[in-house]
Order: sequence, then C-alpha cells, then structure tokens
Amino acid sequence: MASELPLSTAQSGGHEVRHSPSLLDVLNPNQFQGDSLDAHLCQQTEENFYRGAPPTWLNFYISEQLESDGQGTPFVKRDGYSKLVEQICERKRPRMSTVKLYHQTGCGGTTLAMQVLWDMRKTFRCAVLSGSSSDITKIAKEVVHLFTAGGQGHQKTVLLLLNDEQILENLQDNIMMEIAEQTIVTRVSVVIFFTCIRKNVVLQNDHVVLEAALSDTEKQKFNEKKEELHRRFSSEQCEQFHGFNILQTNFSQEYVKQACKVICPVPRSNRSKRIQLVGFLSLLNAYVPGSYLLENQCLDLFKHEDYRFGDLPLEDRMKPFRNLIITFQQDPRSENRVRMAHPMIAQCCTELMAEAGVTRSDTARNFLTHLCRDDVPPFLLGFVKDMLTKREMKMKENPINSTEITEEPERFSRLILDIQKKESETESASVLKVASEKFDQNPFFPQALARFYYLELKDYNQAELWAKRAKQRDPQNSFIADTLGQVHKNHLKNTESPIKTREILQLATKAINAFKDEERLAENEQGTDMKEDGKTNVSSIFNTRGQAGYLQVCNLVYDRLVNQNETWKGVLTKVVPIKSVLELPRDNQSDDDLIKSLRDEVAKKCAFFDKYLSYSKPDMNKDDPSYLYEDIAECYRKYVRNSPPEHVKEKGADFIQKLEQNVVDTSAGPLSCLDGEYSKSELKEIITQWEDFSLRKDSVTALVNYIFAHVMLMNRGEVLPHECKSLTAFRKKMPLSTDESPESHMLALLLYWPTDDEDKCASVCQLIECMRLSYKQAYEKYLGSRHLCPLFFIGKAQGLNRIVHRKTLEELFERNDDTIQDWSNNWSSEKIFKDPTVQDRLLKVDGVVRNYRLYATVGGTKIRVDANMRNRLWKPRQVSFYLGFTIRGPVAFGIQTKTAQRAEDSQTESKLHNITTEPAVRMKFGASCRKIDSSDLTKLQPEVIKVDDVNTFSLQSDAGQYECSVSALRWVCKDKVSFTYQFRSWEEHMRRSLCKGYMQAGPLLDISVTSGNIEELHLPHWICIDRNVTVSDMFAVLHVDASDSVVGNVVEPVPVVTTSHIMFSQPTFSPKGIMIRKKPGIPIYCDVLIYKRIKEFLTLDVYLVPRDPALKQEVEQNSCGSVIISKPGPDKSLQMGANFLLTTDQADVIIQPSTRELRYDSRNVFEVFIRNADSDFTLRLESEQQTVWTCTIQKGDYQNQSTDRVQGAGGGAEDAGPSRCPAT
Repeated sequence: MASELPLSTAQSGGHEVRHSPSLLDVLNPNQFQGDSLDAHLCQQTEENFYRGAPPTWLNFYISEQLESDGQGTPFVKRDGYSKLVEQICERKRPRMSTVKLYHQTGCGGTTLAMQVLWDMRKTFRCAVLSGSSSDITKIAKEVVHLFTAGGQGHQKTVLLLLNDEQILENLQDNIMMEIAEQTIVTRVSVVIFFTCIRKNVVLQNDHVVLEAALSDTEKQKFNEKKEELHRRFSSEQCEQFHGFNILQTNFSQEYVKQACKVICPVPRSNRSKRIQLVGFLSLLNAYVPGSYLLENQCLDLFKHEDYRFGDLPLEDRMKPFRNLIITFQQDPRSENRVRMAHPMIAQCCTELMAEAGVTRSDTARNFLTHLCRDDVPPFLLGFVKDMLTKREMKMKENPINSTEITEEPERFSRLILDIQKKESETESASVLKVASEKFDQNPFFPQALARFYYLELKDYNQAELWAKRAKQRDPQNSFIADTLGQVHKNHLKNTESPIKTREILQLATKAINAFKDEERLAENEQGTDMKEDGKTNVSSIFNTRGQAGYLQVCNLVYDRLVNQNETWKGVLTKVVPIKSVLELPRDNQSDDDLIKSLRDEVAKKCAFFDKYLSYSKPDMNKDDPSYLYEDIAECYRKYVRNSPPEHVKEKGADFIQKLEQNVVDTSAGPLSCLDGEYSKSELKEIITQWEDFSLRKDSVTALVNYIFAHVMLMNRGEVLPHECKSLTAFRKKMPLSTDESPESHMLALLLYWPTDDEDKCASVCQLIECMRLSYKQAYEKYLGSRHLCPLFFIGKAQGLNRIVHRKTLEELFERNDDTIQDWSNNWSSEKIFKDPTVQDRLLKVDGVVRNYRLYATVGGTKIRVDANMRNRLWKPRQVSFYLGFTIRGPVAFGIQTKTAQRAEDSQTESKLHNITTEPAVRMKFGASCRKIDSSDLTKLQPEVIKVDDVNTFSLQSDAGQYECSVSALRWVCKDKVSFTYQFRSWEEHMRRSLCKGYMQAGPLLDISVTSGNIEELHLPHWICIDRNVTVSDMFAVLHVDASDSVVGNVVEPVPVVTTSHIMFSQPTFSPKGIMIRKKPGIPIYCDVLIYKRIKEFLTLDVYLVPRDPALKQEVEQNSCGSVIISKPGPDKSLQMGANFLLTTDQADVIIQPSTRELRYDSRNVFEVFIRNADSDFTLRLESEQQTVWTCTIQKGDYQNQSTDRVQGAGGGAEDAGPSRCPAT
C-alpha cells in the first residue's frame, strides 16, 4: 500500500473514454484539450507540485502549455527518460514485454514514469493500474478491452504502468488466454508493462535505475527551471518549493537542514499539537515512502484547541511549520491528504527531534495512541504495518565469491532496526507491543514481536507467548504458525551447555509439534475447499517451512545428544534401543515415541524435498537457498544412512542406502538421487546393486526407476553389455493405468514419442493427458506456484539412448564455455540451446503456433505441448524446437521460426550453374530460372492499413501467380489466400554479430498469412547477378525470431536464386530478408528519387538509393510536403560503396555535397539549388569519369506543381504519381 503510485484521475472534459475500466486509470490522448480550466486551480496545482505534492496529469499539461506559449522551459527530464522511451519503442512488437524503472525514495521516479506516459499518450493507449492487483482475470479483461477499444479493428498497444512486478507473469498468461478466448488476431503488440518500483538498493541490471544524484546535464536543466520559477513566482513562494529545491540542489543535506531549522528547539515535554503532528508525519513519511494522513485525521488532533484556531485550514494552523508539510487532493473524489514536503525533510525532522530527546519510539507510541483510535481505516493500518513489520532487502556478498551479490531481507523493519540501534532493544519491543495490543485482531504485530524476542532479546518465554497470540488471531495461517516453531527451535539451538538430556527432548518436542502443526495447516491451505473469505489470506505458495524446520530441529537434537554420548548415534538411527542411554519412567512414553519416530520422519521429509527440489525451483530466474540443500543432506546423513559397502565411494553411499530403504519403489528415486554428481564407476556400481532390488519388485514404479537409472549411466557414455531387462517388462505393462505416477507416464512419452509415425500420435496425446492428470493429483499442490525444471530431453539416437538428461546438456555446454555459469540465466534465456554440441545431441521437433498455443506436428497430426518461454507464442507460424519434459509433461525449448528447407547442396549447386542467360527463354513462374517474364504474373495493389504510424499492406488472391505492386513480392497459391506484410527496419539486426560480414540485399519483410496457404514465396532482391554465379553463392537469408529474441535469429543459405528474387517453396513465415556477403564492388540496381522542395528558389533533393521499396518509403516520409518528380533510374547496375558525382548543365547551380558514396541509407541525398531556373536542364551522375545516369528536368516538371505534394508512402518503383504523407 505504501508504494501506491500517486496517480491522478483528473477529468478531461468531453474526452473521457466511455465505460472506462474500473481498475485502470486511462490517460486520454487529448486530456484537458478543449477544457476551460480554472486559472486558480492551475496555479495551485503547479505550486503544490513544486512544494512536494505528487504529480497529476494536469501538471504535465500546464507545463506543455507554458512551453508552447513561450513562458516556460520544458518539464525537467531525468537522464533515464530517453532510455525508457527507447526501451518502450524497441518492445513494440506483436507480443508482451516489460520495461522496468527502479528508483530510490524521493528522487522523482513516479514523476518520471508519469512523464513517459504523458509524452507517449498519442502513440500508445496509456493507463495506470490504480485498483487492486488481486483480481488478475479482471485486469486482463480490461487490458484487452482497452487494446481493442471495444473492437478488433481498433487495435493499439497498451502501455500499462504498474508498481507490482510480482503479478507480471500471471497477468501475461491471463491476457493471452483472454485474447485466445476472443479469437483476436493481434497486428501490433498488445501491452507493454511499465513497472515503476521503489527500491533503495538494486542489483546491477539492464533496467533504468534512478538514484538520488544528478548528472551535470540534469543540474543544468534544473538550474534553467529554477530561473523560470523565479521569473514566474515570488521569492517567498520559491523558498517554499522544497520538493523542487531538494532536487535542484542535488539532494543537498545542508539545504534540508536549513529548511528544517524552523522546528528547533523541540521541547521534550508539553509539546504543542503542531509539533506532535510534525513528528507523526515525519516518522511515517521517513519510514513508509508514499504514505500520508487524511486532513480530517490531522484536524482531530486540534479538537481541544479549536477556540484558538477557529475554522482555519490545517496549513494555517501549522505555522511556523506549514512550509514543511503539503496538503493535496489526489483526485476530485478523494479527501485531502497531508504529508511532509519530501522524504529527506521527514528524515531530517525525525533526526532533529530525536536529538532533542523526542525519540522515535516515543513518537511511534504516541502515533499509535493518538491516531489509531477506534476504527482505523485500512490505508492507515497498511502504513503502520509497513512501518513496523516490512523488512527491506539488503545486499549480501558471497564470502567465497566476492563478485556474487544477492539480496536478502533485513531481520526487521527499518524503524525497528533504527530504534534498536539508536535507543535500545527494549524500546523496539515496546513499540511492537503497543501495536500488538492496539490492533488486537491483527496477527502480524505479535508475530514480529515474537521474532524480536527470540532473535534479539533471547527471551523465549515472551517469544512463545506472543507467537501463540499471533497464531490465535489467525489460526489457519501456516506462515503465522511457523513463528512458534522457530521460537522453540532457536531456544534449543541457543541454550548453553551443559544442558540436560530431558531438557533437550522437551524443547525438541515443542518445536517438532509446532512444525508438524504448521505442516498440517499448509496441507489444508492448499485443499480444494479452502478459499479466501476476506479474513484468511490463503497464499498460493505451498509452505514448506514446517518440513524444513522439522529437519533443522532433528539436526540440533542429533548434535546435542551425540555430543553428550556417542551411543545416541545408534539410538537415533534405530540401531540400538533408547534404554541404552536413557532410563524412561514407566508413565512417560512421549520421549521414547519421539525418538523412535525421528528416523522414519526424516526419511519421509527428505523424500519430499528430493522431489520438491529436483522437479522445481522458486521461479525461472531464482534457485532455492543453498542452506536448504545443506540442512536436508546433513539430516539424511545423520539419521538414515547406515555404513555403505566398502567398495562404494562416499558420494554413492546415500544412493545405495536409499535402495536398501526401498526407494526403488518410490516415484522420485533416481530422478532426485541421480541428479547429483556421480562418476561412471559409481553409477555402474549403483545400477548393479539396483537390478536385484528392482526385479524383485512387481510394480511399474520399480521398473521405471531402474530404467531411469540405466538412462543416467548411458548419458555418461557407458555402453551397457545387454539390453535393460526392465525395459522389456515395462513395455509389457503398456498402456499405463491412469493411477500410475507422473514419472511412469514421462518414461512412456520419452520412449514412444513419434518422429514420423502418425499412428502413435493418438496414444501419445492420451499419455500426455494422463501425465498431466497424474501430476495434478500427485504434485500440483506442492509445485503449482513454482517453475518446473526440465528433467529429460529427446535426443537424436534410438531407444534408451534418445533420452538425454538435463545434466548431460549442462556438461556439454560447460566444455565449450570456460566462464562461471549462471545456470538460472542459461536456462531462462535458453542460451544453452545455441551451443552447437547441445544442438547436435538433441532432436529438432517441428511444430506450429496457432491461437497462442503450441503444437508439435507429426505428419498431419498436432500434439499440444507447453512452451518454456510463452512470449514466443504471439505469432501464428510454423516453428521448430527441442522437446524437454518436466514432471508435468512435454515442454518446448529454443522455439524458432521454422526456416524454409533448403534443397540438397548438390541440387542447389546444379540449378545455380545451369541458369540460362538467354533473355528469350521463358520459364513458368516457380521454376528455377534466371529471368521471369512479368506477363506471367497478375500484379495486385495492396490495401494499406495504418496503425501507430506503421503501414500494414494487406493482399488477397485466388489461385494463381502474383506480384505486389508495392514491394515486388511474388507468390504462388493453389487456392484463395490472404496475408499481410510490413517493412521492418534492418538497422538493429545489422549491428548484431550474426549479420557481421553481410549487407542488405532486399527489404526485410514481416509476412503473416491470415488464411489459406502460399505454395511458393519469392522475396525481391536488388543484386545484379548477370552471368556471375559466384555472386549467387554469396546470398543468405536472415530469419528473425518471431518473439524478437536475438537468440532465436538465424542466418542460412538461400534455397533458389533468380535474377530478381529468392524463391522459397512451402515457406514458413517470420520476418525475413535477403542479405549478401560484403565484398567490394557488389553490383546493385538503384533508384534516383527526385523531390522539389517548396521554396522561393528551385531546390531539389536527389536521392541515390538501392531499389528497395522500404527505403523508398522512408525517403517519401522524409520528403513529406515536397513535390515528387518521377524519372527513370539507372539502366545499369552500380557498385555498392563507389563514389558518385552529380552534375548539371545549368549555370549558377550549387550542389551539396557534390559527391556521395552509394550506401544503404535513406538520407543519401544531393541538394541541388538553382537560383534563377527558367528552362529545361540535365542532371548527370558520374562514377570514375563515366556517366551512369542522365535525365532531363523539364521546365514543366518544376513549375505549376505547387499543389502536387507528396502525400504518402507505399508506391512501387514504377509509380509516377505523388504518394501520401504519413498521418500526423
């Protein structure tokens, strides 16, 4: 609540969006335009902002108007502004993406975020998530509604500002489901998430981070704004602009101290209501950014002093402190809010008062007493909760690797820590105690108090008391229940030796019972009948702290008892009876029962964590803490493992012991155990012993586990002497019962996944459904909120050899990359799948994306699979991917747009060398030929759809052979087909290492088929092949991954080359363009484009560019308002990189520059200036003293054309008429 964006919902006159979504504050592109705004309101809004009030949309409108009227300077943009705008524009693709802004408190982060939205309100449909983020489904519906503006024909990307990055993944999935449900065909990006997160400490990343420090450029901008404010406002007013002045002085502590001197001296007793209110506001704002009090709450403090103040407003009552506070209205419907002018002022006032003896703890207790009476409004309760219980994140350096920095929470809230540091631990506890008693139904304050007692004061009796009270207030909450277990565990851990055995067992019993109760509550929380009732907040995360706490207690019990007597080792592992070390009274069997249960309970909980940690992790980019693995492994070694066979090394001992404990018949046996680091010899020994265990069991699970153990050994390169007997037995048990484990279904899928046999597809689809159902019954409760890790992949080999374990791929990747691996990043970015050795090991599976779902295709059959990266599913297309398996089912990794299959090298080479050079020879369109007669084609003019200043060209045709009049794109279809295309920019791709050594040879086209099929696609190029077959061999095609992931882009040889096109048979569709290897003197076909500017004297812009329709479109857009003079281009090819001289026979002419290099650039232009033009004249282009192009500009070409403006982009090379300007 404290981090809520202070957003305005100011009215925009008659320009409000109808039926505005209730959770989204929509910023209208014409906000305030045409409104008659009250001058006093505008002035007050502006003054409040500079004094320290949060920005409203009206502030940005006022600033724009002042700038346009010449009265003001631009709104100050912090340095992160340009990068944010650039990142937002880069993500404007047919998918969802995220731009993140992190900002320190009080440095203008929210202002910057709102400023970006304001400036982009005409480019995007801008909105702010101003309502609750709990109803993800409703938010998704409203985002989609805003995207379509109520109709699919009105799509425009939504730029959504929000301050909760935890909901992004879930929100994205819900938006995709909503779009699929409404069968919306997206033509532009649906939404760009723009998160504005207040965070004082941020790990290094690629996101924009705004800090409390100005650059030199920012200082200059703020100084210019300061001069403007002093011109427009009085000196007295400017002195009160603390919100602005603190930033302008570069967050100067001296300025803040000077401003706060007004509160000195602070009396220790008999403090006035004014100074008390300053103390309350300062404490709240210093420790809870974005917090406030309502004006009515503040006025309540003055009830008994009304005889002095009468009906004076709050700020007038607050003299001489009125300049330190700000009263503002968030929107016309809300009550007035009050806060300190800036967090630095709040912090300084808190320090000054503490130095004067008015401590933080005194202020906090008085705050709770005076402002938290009767019914406390929810917003204030949220602020108090944050102030006293919210734990900030801090940086932690790895003691072994100093370059590894992680985040972890502080032990307590900042206020409690500061009171502890500057006052005493007792005062911290006192504040928490007052809050616990004041809010007698809230469990979080007594929970924090219990934690403080056992962690800091080591008072375990008081800790137990308050932990129990917290539990009583929310008896069904397992996370609250955890605190009681932690109290007893820490009591056991920190009790000094010597400690009696019975005391150890008593403390252990308390802790174990508390953790078992927590485990029971966690199971019930995830039950199907558990729902949020408004009081009990049920977490979607399964709470495993109970099991982990149980194992930690067992570790402590073992260490404590064994230190007293080594015989306890045998007792705790059930090898010797308890009476060997302890005589129990006849009426006390509890200790005996406890000790007897430990070993089996430890084994059970370790088995749970084996699956939990092997199958999943918190999220795609985060691993579980290392201490959890260490605690589990340590506890297992102490309680469960007996002495292994002497010939088995230490690392294999755990595994052999698990076999002896019948883990062969549990579902996760090998998948968890063999996930460790075992050598070939160790694995071989394990499998030899396992076979005896396995074959004695008559269960599918036992067979499955033995087979997986076999697979693990084969993954290490071991050649087995005979076929796995269990494999034959497993095949006989097919088809599997729906009651079998997910592991059994996974093995069946790995073995029977079809590569070319459609007959198997039906059984595979059934297996997938059974596996998902089995997962839901067995694991979804525990793993549903976590990221499921891939366990196996399908490789290129046959039989068991086709099953490739995740560890095998990691080992292959590590061999080729000597750097320290960040495996979370390697898997989340799918970097591992770019490694050639990994690619060589795995089978590439064909598939198709339809309606935001992914299907593997075998023949004509589609098999639904999940996608590891769901943002790759935005565009319908054919794809290929690597097939992995999580414990839930098949998942696609490394999804790429499927490239057109190249003909065999020998066939392609033969076709290139057999190209005919006789112009009289006519071949049917679609054959491999050098020249195609255009009379075989039907030329179509596309429909142009403009969305967000981007032209989309739409075409449809019946069966036949066609060419687009704009792009020269050609296609062959057997039936009716409809498709669209856009010109994409080459710029970002040519900077990538993937395209190094290449240059553009044709337009980059993003083609999307909406209905029907294209049999052949011919992409145009402008390279002159002539008789040079060597040039033909230099072509390549760039396939841009549909998700715009650089990782997914590929460059491949082209299939078939003709004199003007590259032919693709049975094409797939993703952005693709033709390139050619860089080489001096590449011959290309060019256009000379001539535009007449509307000036007093004749001024021509003469462009020399490759014959690229996309480049021509850019030139036309750059020449908006000029008159086009259409003339033929050069007949012959020109050499890329050569220099060309433009001359004319007209006297008194200036040509700048006189020489240009031929390059791929829409700005490659000569300016021709003729002062007294009144006749025909000739333009001539020369290279190396040879004329390569001439044209005559007739008098009528440049006179009497004042109305023939360039009006737009999109004409083909042969179009002679003026085209249209892009809409503004």
